[in-house]
Amino acid sequence: MNNDEIFELVGYIMASDYRTRILKCIGNDIKVPSAIAEEIDLRTNHVSNVLKDLKDRNLVVCLNENARKGRLYKTTDLGLEILKYLH
Repeated sequence: MNNDEIFELVGYIMASDYRTRILKCIGNDIKVPSAIAEEIDLRTNHVSNVLKDLKDRNLVVCLNENARKGRLYKTTDLGLEILKYLH
């Protein structure tokens, strides 16, 4: 991925407080949406919607996609690259 694409994603994340907070919250960890929601004081449904969006952009990955509850999310290498610009 070239710098223009990276900076486009950085801008996209920074344009939303929710996206920024959720990506920072996951960081290098593996987390479930309810834990993220509790940590950053958001509703779980908001967190789930943002996680879907971040997943569509290859910034996070769901490790157990078939689970109805307790889905585990982890930041991808691209997501970790974006995080470097958010600190």
